Amino acid sequence: MSADRSDVEELVKRAADGDPASWEALLKRYRSRLRRMVRFRLDPRLKGRMDPSDVVQDICLEAWRHLGSYVQQPDIPIFLWLRAVAGHKLSDLHRHHLGARMRDARREVSLHEGALPGATSAALAAQLLGDLTRPSEAAVRAEMKVRLQTALNVMDPIDREVLALRHFEQLTVSETAQVLGIKEKAAGMRYVRALRRLKEILQSLGGFLEP
Repeated sequence: MSADRSDVEELVKRAADGDPASWEALLKRYRSRLRRMVRFRLDPRLKGRMDPSDVVQDICLEAWRHLGSYVQQPDIPIFLWLRAVAGHKLSDLHRHHLGARMRDARREVSLHEGALPGATSAALAAQLLGDLTRPSEAAVRAEMKVRLQTALNVMDPIDREVLALRHFEQLTVSETAQVLGIKEKAAGMRYVRALRRLKEILQSLGGFLEP
């Protein structure tokens, strides 16, 4: 772990000094994680207009322009800084393309304060249901999504966000704790509680999904 951290720090330093090869090597480590985050957080109304990979490319360019400011005050791991840049970019895209309709998007269950768009019950429900592509299942899937989305709305917002961070974005316990501004032990406990609560919800929905 310490060797890997040292390698990352060296890449960051070289990239900040203007070495594009080091920057590309650094992005190679994190691009897939950023793409996963963007795909999950991007408003559903925009997914038909833009490719998450293109959004990630714009995020990487933005991060490259501001890398010097991070190097001066590297108070968080580089990936969490990249993720924060991604959050600002997503928020800008949402405001630009959705405009006044952002109010409706926020009403749907905004879970995270600040620039990063929060995970919504709609996004969580879609991820939990997966893709049912057969025409005969379309109506069933729509009904299941509404029921599951309604149930997720009763969960504590932080529990929903912990579930999103750990399960769908696949952040570590340490990363989750830093994102939420809580202690690592508390983040682990909240994740366990969120999973338990999710299991209760799915059971209450008649067992049509396995938790």
